Amino acid sequence: MTCGGAAAVYFVENPGSAMAARVLTYNHLAVLTAQHVGMVVISSLLAATTALPLGILISRPRLRLLGTILENIVNIGQTIPSIAVIALSFTVLGLGFNTALFALWLYSLLPILRNTYAGIMSVPPGVREAAVGMGMRPWRILFKVELPLAFPIIMAGIRTAVVVNVGTATLATFIGAGGFGHLIVTGIMVRRLQLLLSGCILSALLAMLCDHLLGMVEEKVKASI
Repeated sequence: MTCGGAAAVYFVENPGSAMAARVLTYNHLAVLTAQHVGMVVISSLLAATTALPLGILISRPRLRLLGTILENIVNIGQTIPSIAVIALSFTVLGLGFNTALFALWLYSLLPILRNTYAGIMSVPPGVREAAVGMGMRPWRILFKVELPLAFPIIMAGIRTAVVVNVGTATLATFIGAGGFGHLIVTGIMVRRLQLLLSGCILSALLAMLCDHLLGMVEEKVKASI
């Protein structure tokens, strides 16, 4: 990450041309960073608050059949390209930041929902039976047994969704939402390698940073369980 950050600073200080210099300024990069981080954080939080309860709900015994059907639908939905999700959202909601948020929220629901359901379903039946034998109620089994055991799998889904979101958010520039994709697209259009590399490096740095921070959160939560 240090090397990537140094490379980004180098491109700002040495843009290579007057055209690139107008784009590669610290103020402009700060705006693009705020836009990109905002899209990723807000959409990921919305996806987590939506997919986690839904994943828990379909893992309940009375809804297991629905859970199996929904899991298959989610697996199929994951094959849809991210650019197609953004394009479909654009046709309905138009241009702008909110459209990008909706598309990213929709696309990041899938890994969180799938991992939440799979994590809870992976809990050995014997563990549940032992909890029932101890007189634990269903809600207590969920919060004291199932979710702690499923937490690593659930967290893996959240980390995957966030990292994928960072990359997908670069496509949001096509619908006027800004972000690091603006540097990439501009670099391609005007044939300036400095702009292209700056957008790619900053996106990769953000993805690594998000994954690192979520890994730290995961370790702290696991230590407290």
